[in-house]
Amino acid sequence: MQTENLLMYAEEVLDYGVMGILILMSIVTLWLFIERMMFYKTVRTEEYDHRDNLEMDLTDNLGVISTIGSNAPYVGLLGTVIGIMITFYTMGDAEAVDAKKIMVGLALALKATAMGLLVAMPAIIAYTMLLRKVERILTRFDVAQDKAKQNG
Repeated sequence: MQTENLLMYAEEVLDYGVMGILILMSIVTLWLFIERMMFYKTVRTEEYDHRDNLEMDLTDNLGVISTIGSNAPYVGLLGTVIGIMITFYTMGDAEAVDAKKIMVGLALALKATAMGLLVAMPAIIAYTMLLRKVERILTRFDVAQDKAKQNG
């Protein structure tokens, strides 16, 4: 009875804990992506006198998106390992091996890896898009600075 409660608790940690963290990571990524895109549309490069100050403002929060993109698969993998451990423990505790229970347990364990990848891929795409946008804004700033020097 106590073993069943422990297994149920572990399954809940897998479902709510790991999946919850991955969903939170996805929401944070989307939120920061939208915030950065809105900032890039309204940034006024002529208000900056030094390129480094502009670059610092443009790259705010990009590290968070990159970190989410690179770590989401590991969070998913952790969920998969926990799920497989639960499945093997259940198999070892059972009197008879039930192939259906094993396959269902493994399939549920693998959903954490899939979710991790589903969070990571858009985060990396968003990060790459934002980096390209930063490069374009910085290039426009450099061109404007060069023109100002030639005319001034």
